[in-house]
Amino acid sequence: MTETEERYFDDGLAESYPEELYEYSGLAAMIPSLSDVGETECQFFKEQGYLAIEKVFSAKAIADAKSGLLSLLAGDNPEFKGVMYEKAFRKLETRNFSAVQKQDYVRKFMGFVDYHPKLKEMSEFPLMEEILTRLLGSQPELMQDMALLKPPLIGREKPWHQDHAYFNYELDTPIVGVWIALDEATVDNGCMVIVPGSHQKGPVIHFRRRDWQICDRDANLDPSVAVPLQPGGVLFFASLLHHGTPTNNSRQRRRALQFHYRPRQARRVTQDQRMAVFGSEGKNVSC
Repeated sequence: MTETEERYFDDGLAESYPEELYEYSGLAAMIPSLSDVGETECQFFKEQGYLAIEKVFSAKAIADAKSGLLSLLAGDNPEFKGVMYEKAFRKLETRNFSAVQKQDYVRKFMGFVDYHPKLKEMSEFPLMEEILTRLLGSQPELMQDMALLKPPLIGREKPWHQDHAYFNYELDTPIVGVWIALDEATVDNGCMVIVPGSHQKGPVIHFRRRDWQICDRDANLDPSVAVPLQPGGVLFFASLLHHGTPTNNSRQRRRALQFHYRPRQARRVTQDQRMAVFGSEGKNVSC
C-alpha cells in the first residue's frame, strides 16, 4: 500500500476568524484531584457544565499515551487507519518522515483504543469511571475516542460548537466529554475555552463553515473562561456546553486525548432526527 493510499485528511478549513472570538473573562475553576470531587462538585457540574481537574494521570501514563500515539502513527499496528492529516498538507510527501515529524501535520486520531493497550487503559481508568458514573447517573460506556493535535504554529482552530451536534443520541441523553492534556495546554497554544452554564440553554443551530460549528456571530456571547491544563490534567464537560479552541500560534505542541461517555442504556436517533434539531435546513436561518 502506498503512502498516499494510507493518508486521510480532515475536511475543516484553515481560515481566519474574528480576533475577539476566543476572548475570555477569566480562568476555569480548578479542582486539585479526582479525590476532591464530592457532591458540591457534582452539583457544580450540573449547573456549570464542567469540572476541571488539575492532576488525574501520572507522568508515566502521559508518556505512555504519547508513545502509543507515535507507535500508531509509525504504523506499528497496520490495522489502525484512524489518522487524519490536515487537509492543507495534502500535497506534502511524508513517506520518509519519522512518526515524530509526521505528528506535526496530523489533525487527529480516531478510534484508537482497541489498537493500543496503554491508550485503552487510560479510557478505562477506574477513578475516572467512578466520577463519570456520578456525573451520568449511570455506568459509563465509551462511545468515542479521539486524539486532538495542534502542531506548533499551524495547529488550526476548532470553532465554537456543542459536541451533541455530532452525536446521534436523543437530546436528553447525558453525554460527558473527557479532555486529557498530554502537553501543557495554554492560552497561547490552543487550550479549551468554554462558556460555563451554556449547556442549560439547549441545542444551538450549527452551520458548515470552517467546520461544523455555531455561527461566529452567535458564539461566545456570554462570559467565557479559558481552561489551561498541565499534562495529566483533565476537563470533564457536558455535551451541550459551548466550547472551542483557537489556533496554535506558539512553538509548543498541544496534544490531547478526548473521550466521550454515555449511559449504557442511551437510545440512538437517526442522523435526520439529529439534523432536525441542530441543522439549519428549513429553519429560515443563515450565517
